[in-house]
Amino acid sequence: MSEVPCDCNRTTENGAETESFHQFFECWISEQNQHLKELLVAESSQLTGEELQALSEKVVEHYEYYYKAKSRCAKQDVLAMLSPPWMSSLEEAFLWIGGWRPSMAFHLLYSKSGLQFEARFNELIQGLKTHDLGDLSASQIAELDEMQRRTISEEREITDLMASHQETLADASMVELSHVASEMIRGNEGGEVEESKVIEEKVESALVPKEKGLEKILQKADELRLGTVKGIVNVLTPKQAIHFLIAAAELHLRLHEWGKKIDARKGNLGTAGEVSNSQVEKSKEDVIRIAFFLVG
Repeated sequence: MSEVPCDCNRTTENGAETESFHQFFECWISEQNQHLKELLVAESSQLTGEELQALSEKVVEHYEYYYKAKSRCAKQDVLAMLSPPWMSSLEEAFLWIGGWRPSMAFHLLYSKSGLQFEARFNELIQGLKTHDLGDLSASQIAELDEMQRRTISEEREITDLMASHQETLADASMVELSHVASEMIRGNEGGEVEESKVIEEKVESALVPKEKGLEKILQKADELRLGTVKGIVNVLTPKQAIHFLIAAAELHLRLHEWGKKIDARKGNLGTAGEVSNSQVEKSKEDVIRIAFFLVG
């Protein structure tokens, strides 16, 4: 396991609440930024394959550490994990079951591959090896294509599971319970306090399996997310894996940053944390560029 600050361990060790996981997330994303710096140094260095692989494993273990902490916290508050208050509105808009859509990892890979292929086209047509994502072999592409198909299939299965589970919110027991509660409110009869307590207990009892079901589905989604990252890295060469992990970290960190700036500009400070007025002013031109990026 990669080294992590002690405060991150403390925030998730004993069944963290939502606020604690928020603190953990900020700590984790700070570490991701540090790992990105290490990856960028490795990208332009002459490290051996073993050294590059060790760095890739360290970064992947950091993702694994995140999902283990998330799983522990989901047992305490799965609803917060599915609608994270520490994420920006931009990030929330693109969530798939509490996180990024696994098949998106392949779009990221091929987008970066295309950009690097174009940038070094002359070298590649001369038969020179660039050792980046623009230099994928036929066997790698075939393996990645098969992995992508499996990932999309599993993704659809989990999506269908969520759809079926969401429908249980309108099953007979829930409809009857909501009707009884509504009748009690309308009746406003004596003994309302006692009756409301009974209803509250029934509601809590009815929602327990709903939340447990969500927890299981979230676990499946997170396992697919982590498995996808590991699978892609295993197909790539050590140097290519560095390029992929750089692209993944850059996209995640910049989307989080852009989302916070957009929220600050619109006054939605509650979702992604406060940003100073000077930061908002400084980011206006950046926000315009972001808009063009998102549209394009």
